Amino acid sequence: MSSIAIKIEEISKLYKLGEISTGTISHDLNRWLNKKLGKNDYHQKIGQINDRSKRVDGDYVWALKNIDFEINKGDTVGIIGSNGAGKSTLLKLLSKITKPTEGKIYIDGRISSLLEVGTGFHPEMTGKENIFMNGSILGMRKKEIQKELESIIEFSGVEKYIDTPIKRYSTGMKVRLGFAVAAHLRQEILIVDEVLAVGDAEFQKKCLGSMQNIGKQGRTVLFVSHNMAAIKQLCSRTIVLDKGLQIADTTTEKGIEKYLDSIKSETLNNINIQLESIEKDEVVEYTKVEVKQLNKTVRELCNDEAIDLEIEYIIKEKVIGFRLIMLLYDNYDNLISKSFFDEQNDIGSTISIGTYQTTFTIPHNLLIDGTYKVVITSGIHNVRMCKPTEGISFTLNLVETGSLKRKRFTQNDRGLVTLPISITTIPL
Repeated sequence: MSSIAIKIEEISKLYKLGEISTGTISHDLNRWLNKKLGKNDYHQKIGQINDRSKRVDGDYVWALKNIDFEINKGDTVGIIGSNGAGKSTLLKLLSKITKPTEGKIYIDGRISSLLEVGTGFHPEMTGKENIFMNGSILGMRKKEIQKELESIIEFSGVEKYIDTPIKRYSTGMKVRLGFAVAAHLRQEILIVDEVLAVGDAEFQKKCLGSMQNIGKQGRTVLFVSHNMAAIKQLCSRTIVLDKGLQIADTTTEKGIEKYLDSIKSETLNNINIQLESIEKDEVVEYTKVEVKQLNKTVRELCNDEAIDLEIEYIIKEKVIGFRLIMLLYDNYDNLISKSFFDEQNDIGSTISIGTYQTTFTIPHNLLIDGTYKVVITSGIHNVRMCKPTEGISFTLNLVETGSLKRKRFTQNDRGLVTLPISITTIPL
């Protein structure tokens, strides 16, 4: 009996941009005839790499290109990459929602997929009715569903609404119910996309625990997430995708490092270029972002000097309650700090029309070495967030220097920050 649950051999997926089909009957017939004769589709030769940040000249793009790996039974494998890297396309191929343009996929076992919120649910049916329907779609017999019914309902945490039509559920409730059904199926392979990001922290913790138990039972889990902490907790192995290409298949720690390296191209130069094309707000417009140490713009930072994050922006009309916000994350997307430029004022500042520069200063010897993500956003107190609502983000790369450079310390035993604690010892 083979120990391999999933085997992928050089699979690729080609999409046509814009309208469906090639656009002409002759081209469609030509593609069909080539397929029947076992010849290559000439459109595949002109397909371009999937770089969503650039406008392509051709009509065809490779969402995935030459992906190749094996996953053993009982493995829990993470799939990570930036938006548009091809993660969801890969999962849809594995779930047989769509077919690969090239290559072969071998799967040993039944698959249960949770790819999108509410997949397989009918809005007019109750939660309980949808459990039976969704379970049947995923291959469970009625007796199996009845046996697991109470456990599914309890896990979902929506007992009070189980006899209410799904159309009255919130997005989070649908995710809860959908994952509860998927987690209680006896399929050998569970595929989970980023949908868990919708649930609250308590439910996410419950889901991660459930997926860990599924792995211990000898079943296979494929997990896609932008939450590096969840990937690290759950997966021992990680596959990294970038622009439709497989750039790494390694341990989770090395995979996360490779992923972070792949997104370091989104440096300050690129961010300042992107400022010209991001969604504009009627109140505020960002014009420049710089990172400085000792009044000099730098790319690699030393942690024994203070770090200045300078943001220039234009205020287009007088605003009451305006706040500029800086969020600092570690490389696993754990929030380290959230700072406002006017924290002493409970209702925010009144700011007039004009051009401004705000500087956030991170003290020296506070952060340990590593990669951090900074998100700059703004809002009007108790009214709304300003566009772009997701903020503008970039990475900081810190090198350990000065008093923190001690060979006997590692990143794990130092924690995330080194607090300026005063320590005094006296003889008694």
